[in-house]
Amino acid sequence: MFRFTTAGESHGRALVAILEGMPAGVPIDAAGIDRELARRQRGYGRGGRMKIEQDSADILSGVRHGLTLGSPIAVMIENKDWANWTDVMAVESRELAPEKSRRLKRPRPGHADLAGGQKFGARDLRNILERASARETAARVACGALAKQLLATFGVEIGSHVIQLGGIPERPLEVSWEDITGIADDAPLRCADARLQQQMIKLIDEKREAGDTLGGIFEVVARCVIPGLGSHTAWDLKLDGRLAQAIMSIPAVKAVSIGAGTEASSLPGSEIHDEIAYNNETKEFIRETNRAGGLEGGVTNGEEIRIRGHLKPLSTLRRPLRSVDIDTKQEESAAFERSDITAVPAAGVIGEAMVALTIASAMREKFGGDSLGEMKRNFEGYREQLRGY
Repeated sequence: MFRFTTAGESHGRALVAILEGMPAGVPIDAAGIDRELARRQRGYGRGGRMKIEQDSADILSGVRHGLTLGSPIAVMIENKDWANWTDVMAVESRELAPEKSRRLKRPRPGHADLAGGQKFGARDLRNILERASARETAARVACGALAKQLLATFGVEIGSHVIQLGGIPERPLEVSWEDITGIADDAPLRCADARLQQQMIKLIDEKREAGDTLGGIFEVVARCVIPGLGSHTAWDLKLDGRLAQAIMSIPAVKAVSIGAGTEASSLPGSEIHDEIAYNNETKEFIRETNRAGGLEGGVTNGEEIRIRGHLKPLSTLRRPLRSVDIDTKQEESAAFERSDITAVPAAGVIGEAMVALTIASAMREKFGGDSLGEMKRNFEGYREQLRGY
C-alpha cells in the first residue's frame, strides 16, 4: 500500500505529512524536496504569503543515512507565519477580544467557508478555511518529491507548464516535452511561449488593479512510464480515473482532461484514436500520435501521460463579492484573506506531485518488493516479458 496523508492548518504551527509504502533503499535527496517546495512558491501574481514562507522539509522518520528504511516517512514543514497567529490558532483554550480573534463570519463565494461551516456546525468559519486553504498543498508537494525520487530510479520524468491563463491563448498551447524542459526555472509563469507569457503578465497586472483574480489551465506530463500500470478489470483500479481524482483534489481545480480531453467527444473515431505500429529496433509497440494521453482502458500504454487541470479564478478577491453574515443573515461583503491574483504555475507543480504519487502507487502495486532492489528485479522481469510479447 503506497499512500500519504497530511495534517495542519494554514496559520497553524506546521504542516505534517506521512508517506507509507516506500521500499527500503531508495536514495533520498532532502535538498531535492526543498527545490520542489520552492517551485511551488514561484509564479507571477502570487501574494504576500510567499514572501513570508521559505518552505523547507524536515524529515522526521523513515530515512537513515540518505536511504529509506521501508517504514513510514514523516515530514514537517514549519509555518513561518505561525509567530503572528499563536493566540488565534492556539491549541489551548484562549479568551480573545473580538477585534483580536480574527473570527470569520462572512463566507467567500467559491470557497469552502459556508458549505464547511454548515457541515461541521462551525460559528467561526476560520475553523474551515484554515484547513481548506491551499497552504496544505505544500505537504503534498513534499510527498510528491519523495515519489519523484522513487520514480526517477525507473527512468520516469514528470514536468508541468501553463498552457492557458485568463483565456490567453484562446486555444491552449500544445508543446513537446523538450519545449517544457526548456522553460527556464525563473520563468514567471512557466509558459513555453515567451510572447504569450508577456500577455498573461499584462492581464495579471490589470486584474490586480481591479481587485480581481484569474484562473487557467496547467498540463502535467509524465514520460518513460512503462505500459501496463493500472487495470481495466475494476472501476476503481483504472489509472485514468485515479489520476483524474488526484488532479481534481487540488484546490480550485474544476475540470480535468486527459490527452485530447473534451475535443475527443466532437471528432470521429478515425481522427481521435492513435494508430498502432511496431518498432523492430526497440522491440516495442508505438503510436505516432498521443490523443489518448498515454492511457487506454485505464492502463498506461507507454506513451507520455498528459493530463490537464482547469483552475477556476481564486475565490478570495481584493474587491469582495456579495455575501451574508452568518449571524445577522444580513447582506455584507465577503471577508478578505491574503490572496494571490493567480496560482496556475503553482497548481502545475502540485499537479506534478499528485501525478507522481499516483503513478508511484501504481508502480508499487504492480512490482511490489520490500526493498528497491527487489522492486527493480520485478520491474526488469516484466520489461523482459514486454520485449517478448
